[in-house]
Amino acid sequence: MTTHHKSERNPVAISHMTLPTGLRLLHIPLAGDVEYFGMAVRAGSRDEMPGEEGLAHFVEHTIFKGTIHRKACHIVNCLESVGGELNAFTTKEETNVYSVFPKGNLRRAAGLIADLVTDSVFPAQQLDKERSVVEDEINSYLDSPSEAVYDDFDELIFAGSPLAHNILGSCDTLATFTPEKCRQWLERHFTIDSSIVFYAGSERPEKVIRTVSGAFERFTRRSNGADTPIPAATAAPFIIDRGSSRHQAHTLSGVITASLYDNSRFALSLLSNIIGGPGMNSLLNVELRERRGLVYTVESSLALYSDCGLLTVYFGCDPDNHARCLDVMRRALGRLSSDGLSERKFRQAQRQLSGQTVISSEQRENAVMSAARSFLLRGEVMTTDDCRKAIESITPDDFRQVLKLIDPERLSTLTLH
Repeated sequence: MTTHHKSERNPVAISHMTLPTGLRLLHIPLAGDVEYFGMAVRAGSRDEMPGEEGLAHFVEHTIFKGTIHRKACHIVNCLESVGGELNAFTTKEETNVYSVFPKGNLRRAAGLIADLVTDSVFPAQQLDKERSVVEDEINSYLDSPSEAVYDDFDELIFAGSPLAHNILGSCDTLATFTPEKCRQWLERHFTIDSSIVFYAGSERPEKVIRTVSGAFERFTRRSNGADTPIPAATAAPFIIDRGSSRHQAHTLSGVITASLYDNSRFALSLLSNIIGGPGMNSLLNVELRERRGLVYTVESSLALYSDCGLLTVYFGCDPDNHARCLDVMRRALGRLSSDGLSERKFRQAQRQLSGQTVISSEQRENAVMSAARSFLLRGEVMTTDDCRKAIESITPDDFRQVLKLIDPERLSTLTLH
């Protein structure tokens, strides 16, 4: 079965279909001489059992270290020898293994990725080498408080659920990861019913189907249905200050929101963009940086998961200015929460987010990854035009509902300084 999605800006339809094995394929038409192919898997750090913290990320690193059919050096050179790239990333709920390559190399890319997800063997010697690399990554991350504050905040606000722990895991858990554990993770989660494959490029869907079907004919694993993610736990609002000898204060305030399946997600995106989006005219950039010169950075972010979301605001400042910054932020969010926006400012904010969406769609790799994630998690792909229409259809009442979330009394706050 093939389903098509057209947009005003791209009259050639995005389509998706089911291959003979049951694996779903997303086809994204892209003009030009560069193509993309990959697999997205609905498994990330929140699927790890106690003692497995960091395993999803470690498997993402070591899946390239050898298969039944290929040595690590052959994997590295397969696409790079024609100028292509092989990459991967892990999030709380997904793992993505993908490639970027010059037009005409789909068979090579699909065959390589099919081999990796089907027959990786995780050689012990290679795992030991990569363990040191990930240990350095963990230590480097811990030495960056502007990044560590996000993980520390997750540990507090999601305490009691796997969403709480760091994607990288710890050096202690890392030491326990054997070839057997890595292979078990692959067999448990890299399955037909928890994965999709995606292609973006100028090849016709019929050719892509034939090529990918042939490459993945040995990929037949299915889930046993035994693993169900533990629902997110949420803590009562907290204000925590963890002091040290740092010369900068790093503060994160946030609140739990609705999930990626909720109709309010576009209103939440609009709210996040208003209070701390990339524009220099965002509420908190104006209040904290432009008017008062108190911070070197301030930003808002929205993470949407399958059963909840998290809206956060981060700012970094001199420790002597921390109390004042926190007061300014809370008062600004309080006024927005209680007073809302005028009709003119509300429509202006919609236009700004809509325009940013168009610009973002021109970053092709990010757009492809976003489409793959949408298809994996929601079973559909929203075109840029779909997103713009959804943003423009947000009503003032929709916006007033999400404004309640940023009442300062509902916010949790963590400061590292």
